[in-house]
Amino acid sequence: MSLSIIDQVIKQLSNMPQSLQQQVLQFAYTLNQAKSQGTPGSKLVKFAGSIQSDDLALMQDAIDEGCGQVNLSEW
Repeated sequence: MSLSIIDQVIKQLSNMPQSLQQQVLQFAYTLNQAKSQGTPGSKLVKFAGSIQSDDLALMQDAIDEGCGQVNLSEW
């Protein structure tokens, strides 16, 4: 039988020094307070297929050309 996520976290925490346990606790607080942002996908389905295929191809070309490239002298 596999351990639940909570049990796994507790097991890992028990092997950490108190300073790291405090960091994990603070991280958990932060995650718990985070609010979801954006629009649910179910509300966006009505827009599916509304972009013309030619425009999608142009967008894909721009993404392929401009993304994943690093300009080391930019910064």
